Parts: sequence; C-alpha cells; structure tokens
Amino acid sequence: MLLEQSPFNTTTYMADLKSWIQAFRLRTLPLSFSCILLGTFLALSANAFDWGVLGLSILTTLFIQILSNLANDYGDGIKGTDGSERIGPERAIQSGAITPKQMKRAIIIFSLLTFLTGVFLTYWGTRYLPMVYFWGFILVGLLAIWAAIQYTVGKKAYGYYGLGDLFVFIFFGIIGVYGSYFLHTNTWNPLILLPASSIGFLCVGVLNLNNMRDMESDLSAGKMTLAVKLGLPSARIYHGILLLGALVLAFLFVYLQPKSHWQWIFMISLGPILLNLRKVFLIQDPRAFDPLLKQLALSTLLFAVSFGLGQTI
Repeated sequence: MLLEQSPFNTTTYMADLKSWIQAFRLRTLPLSFSCILLGTFLALSANAFDWGVLGLSILTTLFIQILSNLANDYGDGIKGTDGSERIGPERAIQSGAITPKQMKRAIIIFSLLTFLTGVFLTYWGTRYLPMVYFWGFILVGLLAIWAAIQYTVGKKAYGYYGLGDLFVFIFFGIIGVYGSYFLHTNTWNPLILLPASSIGFLCVGVLNLNNMRDMESDLSAGKMTLAVKLGLPSARIYHGILLLGALVLAFLFVYLQPKSHWQWIFMISLGPILLNLRKVFLIQDPRAFDPLLKQLALSTLLFAVSFGLGQTI
C-alpha cells in the first residue's frame, strides 16, 4: 500500500525515460559524428590534434543532433505531418508519449546546451587566434542551432520548401568537417573541401532516403521536400549523383594529395555504398527504404573512419 501511494512510480519513470530516449533518436548519432571524426583525422594527417577540440566537438554535435531530432518531432507533430499513414518509426508527439509543451521545453534546454558547449569549443579552438575567428565561429554556431530548429518548426520551415538537402550538406558536410579540421589546425586548406563535400553528399543521401520513404505522407501534408518535388524516378537518380559524387570527390582528393597506398583503404566502403544505390533502384514498396537509412548512415561512418585512417597511416 505504501508503494502504491509513493509519489515516485518506477514504472511510469522508466516509461517516460524510454519515450525520451526514443525521441532523441540515438541511431542518428553515427552519421552526425562522421564529419567530426573525418575532420579530426585530416587534422592528424597535418600533424595537429587537440583532445579538447575533439571532446567538445563530439559533445556539441551530440547536443545539436538531439536538438534537431526533437525539433523535427515537434515541428512535424504540431503540423500534423506525422499522421497515421507515416511509414517511418513512430514519433513521440505523434504517439502521445510526449506533449508538445514538454517537447518545446526540451528544445529550449538542448538549444542552451548546444550553445554553451559550442562557446567552450570555439574559445578553446581559437584561443591563439584573433578574436574575429571566435566571433565568426559563434555566428556559425548560432546559425547551426537556428537551422536545427527551423527545419520543421515555424510557418516558413525550410524543410517544407525542399531546402533541407542544402542545409544538411552545409552543416554536416562543409562546416562539420572543415570546421573541426580548422579548430584543430588553425589553418586553411582548400582541398579539405573535397572530403568535406563527400561526407555532405552522403549525409544528404540519408535525408533523401528518408524523404523518398515519406513521399506520400509528406505530399498529403504539404511538406514539399526535394524528393517530392523531383518525383520518385528523379529522386532515385539524384540519390545516385549524391553517392557517386561523394566517391569521385574522395578519389580526386587522394589524386591531388598523394601520400601512400594506405590512402585507398576507404575503398572498403565502396561496396556498401554501391549496394545501397543498387537497392534504391530496385525498391518498389516505400517501406523498403527505411532499413537503407541505417545502412547508409553506417556506411558513411565507415567511409569517414577508413578515409581518415588512410590519411594518417
């Protein structure tokens, strides 16, 4: 009887915790960490490395990825985009496990966490540079937080106008790789844009798979993703351009900056990436796109680690 009257209900607490962990969508983290790992490996190849930069980069990336997932859940949830016809995993607001008010509060908390760790990261990575670099990275960080939220939240959410691909390429490719490389090395190397673009293309590929899976529900909800605008046949071709483009840019970087035969070790990721592309052209049921998201995300992580190791050996 005393247990029943206790204000702390273990079953309810565990259910709430499980709902929040599911809302965090931790399975998306390997993809987001890929850009940080590649940027770090490329810095190592330039004889520069800082444990503080790596640790703070991973922590900031963790927070902003969770922020992005929560904001996506909130934005699509209150707009009614996550309806019963949605194919992907059930969202927290869609299922009723988390209320919009609770989700909004969590978005504010993770925005603050991202900002705080981002400030520490920026200070640590630019502490030997003129202040203009510090403020420049602070501005980029604020834009990243804005982009994470504005993807689906608000009346002019850019994800509903087919601009999600562009923002993923910029923040998870160019800024993620080149930014982490610069914070380690404090130097600019234009060639880093090539592998940074490779990661960007692969990350956009994951988003494109998500959008091809959800084309019907997105279209009915007025969410005009690039895949919806292109149509399924063209979206498949677009996917091929993204994946093959990522590989071509990686080949080009190795050709322009040769070091050793170990640079070609990233070829081990070639098979999984091409297998993903092949399956995309064979799929007839949109539900079959869902497992390909995880497969391409892990292939991207494999590419980042193998390409990075090849530069350091």
